[in-house]
Amino acid sequence: MAENQLIETSIKSLPLLHKGKVRDIYEVDDKHLLIVTTDRLSAFDVVMSEPIPFKGFVLTQMADFWFNKLSYVVANHLSGITPESVVAENEVIQVKNRAIVARKLKALPIEAIVRGYLSGSGWKDYQKTQSVCGIKLPQGLKESAKLSEPIFTPSSKEAVGKHDENISYEECEARVGKEVTSRIQEISIKLYQEASTFALTKGIIIADTKFEFGLDDENHLVLIDEILTPDSSRFWPLDKYCEGSPQPSFDKQFVRDWLDSTGWNKSPPSPKLPDDIIQKTSQRYIEAFERLTDLLLKGRYK
Repeated sequence: MAENQLIETSIKSLPLLHKGKVRDIYEVDDKHLLIVTTDRLSAFDVVMSEPIPFKGFVLTQMADFWFNKLSYVVANHLSGITPESVVAENEVIQVKNRAIVARKLKALPIEAIVRGYLSGSGWKDYQKTQSVCGIKLPQGLKESAKLSEPIFTPSSKEAVGKHDENISYEECEARVGKEVTSRIQEISIKLYQEASTFALTKGIIIADTKFEFGLDDENHLVLIDEILTPDSSRFWPLDKYCEGSPQPSFDKQFVRDWLDSTGWNKSPPSPKLPDDIIQKTSQRYIEAFERLTDLLLKGRYK
């Protein structure tokens, strides 16, 4: 395995609990999980056959950067245990710089999406109803327009194989309770505001993002999963921003656009990604990481 590419984990020293589109989750003990971020990439709910070099590093290290930077806002699931210490010596290469040991928590069945700009499914909803998740917005807004203030637009978190769907605030309350919904909204908007203000100083617009939460044994809210990465957020270059059309981005939209151009029917198997698409996608992930953290990824991990 090249150190900067991992498409499949093969850790034998721990039991495998779940293999997701991007992450493989192993059980460390009754209170901790090992979460390994591979270089797999999914588009249109289909996992591509080719890995994206450094993607797992970027997602893990960027999420850790934000978890640490925003820890004063809300507690997170990081345990402080090093991944290298919980696997066999010959398996360390699979976890180094691309894995975390997280606390086991009760995950809540919603995703907390915060939008500062009108894009993606929010833009589609607005065109139909002038609203996003039941939130009425002013008339005449253009695609990619900056909203007057960030809005909380939750979505369902469905079982594997089903699509998550935008839900209203009231539906969120029905799923997790009024008090928890109110707290999630408050925390999510605070996280978004703090992160987006910082990102602007690095020349990046965070157009929208999603957070996930769990509950600990004392029913305290804890931030889980990944946060503020190119897979969970729309990152736009500030110097190229112009409302009225889709924006260039630091994520897998580059791959989606190429797949669309092939006429692929969005069912497995996916087309083989050309080398230049793989490399350009990798470069976008790396650039977002290096801009935001001021760390040179290839210099550290190649």
